Amino acid sequence: MEGNAYGAAMAGGAFDLKNFFQQPYVIARILSWIFSIVVFGCITSEGYMNPTSSGKLKCIFNDNEDACHYGVGIGVFAFLICIAFFVVDVYFHQISNVNQRKHIVMADLGISGLWTFLWFVGFCFLTNQWVSRISLPTIGADSARAAIAFSFFSIFSWGLLTIFAYQRYQMGVADFSDRYTDPSSEYPPYPNVAENYQQPPFGNTAQQGTDEYRPPMY
Repeated sequence: MEGNAYGAAMAGGAFDLKNFFQQPYVIARILSWIFSIVVFGCITSEGYMNPTSSGKLKCIFNDNEDACHYGVGIGVFAFLICIAFFVVDVYFHQISNVNQRKHIVMADLGISGLWTFLWFVGFCFLTNQWVSRISLPTIGADSARAAIAFSFFSIFSWGLLTIFAYQRYQMGVADFSDRYTDPSSEYPPYPNVAENYQQPPFGNTAQQGTDEYRPPMY
């Protein structure tokens, strides 16, 4: 593979660690990874309360178990997705197959767009359940607010990942579409047989000799 395909140089080049960590999409992925840890870490550590009237743990977000489960779920999956794509980003420049690069970038685009939407839903859901509480708890309130805040930050970090993935996809398509040339243009046009056809050199001579021959008279 030659040139630059989908935001990475051709396969076989040396890996530059410093340049890798300076890539905008790598920075956005690391931030998304950190934000996901904060969200599900805050909910799992102090997101459940044990009221004195009941021995059962209840979610700090208006006693709604779905809110806690949703926050932990999207946070854990976002954590795993960031790790998986971070590993792919490290080895992306070593992939020589253009179609494989295209599929990876398309998967990054789709998943990043989906998680941008899920974080938006999560932020609205957690915020609504938090403000719906009749009384704020004395323990775990800071963790709940942190989970809401970093859910909001995750909307922008995953939105940036979506934009960067789209740019890489467009970069790859433009790179190879501009280079493509029709293979048939490399060959000269086929000569016109009718124009280049010539009579055989002895055809007219033989005909003239036949017309001029006269048998002898006796």
